[in-house]
Amino acid sequence: MTVQNADREAIRHGKITEAPLRERPSFPTWAVKLTMAITGLIFGLFVLGHMVGNLKIFMPLNANGVAPIDEYGEWLRTLGEPLFPREGFLWIVRIVLLACLVLHVWGAFALRARSSKSRGKFRRTNLMGGWQSTATRAMLTTGVILLLFIIFHLLDLTIGEVVASDEFVHGAVRDNLLATFAPARWPVTLFYVLAMVALALHLTHGVYLAVSDLGWLGERGRGLMVLLAYVLPLIVVIGNIVMPIAIAFGWVPGFTR
Repeated sequence: MTVQNADREAIRHGKITEAPLRERPSFPTWAVKLTMAITGLIFGLFVLGHMVGNLKIFMPLNANGVAPIDEYGEWLRTLGEPLFPREGFLWIVRIVLLACLVLHVWGAFALRARSSKSRGKFRRTNLMGGWQSTATRAMLTTGVILLLFIIFHLLDLTIGEVVASDEFVHGAVRDNLLATFAPARWPVTLFYVLAMVALALHLTHGVYLAVSDLGWLGERGRGLMVLLAYVLPLIVVIGNIVMPIAIAFGWVPGFTR
């Protein structure tokens, strides 16, 4: 390994120079990885809870004609009252998730840049095959796909602008889902399914790295790693794929389109 401006006298006497090989980053790499791990696990828990809420679309309408998923949406908007104003707690969650997203994206590009600079012209070759290696290679690609999906998803089902269906109504969760995944909007359903495949790859390797960076990989933590890195992403992705496909094919109770 070559060190610029090395102390030749020290080298001649069998000593090595204390000059650093590269400039120390202002934010340590271990701290960036820790930030990525924590924010990634927060997103993992969020998508799990979000999936459970979305599956309420399959529950039949109540006797009063109100859909359980609409009741769930109203519960989220009133959560924390009267301590918080209406949608106050929901906005706190949104701000936290937005902060996590910014930190996660920044951390991903920062680590990618540091890795590329440290590796130089050399590249990893002959990686082991399998799901983990595929997920590793596609990590940045799946991350970009998910970022685009988040923007699309917010415009489509939260803000109701640009890409939303013409029937979008704020607060009408069930009707908005039925409208956005209607058979005539099959490209939206297809994009949703492809994004969930990207989520499966991203979550599997991301959770594995998070568990490792947090020091949970050992004999006692190996079972937890398998559960978090493989089982939970699989459950989340299947649950999220079933919903748009079921709506597109008219398999949702009370669907009359």
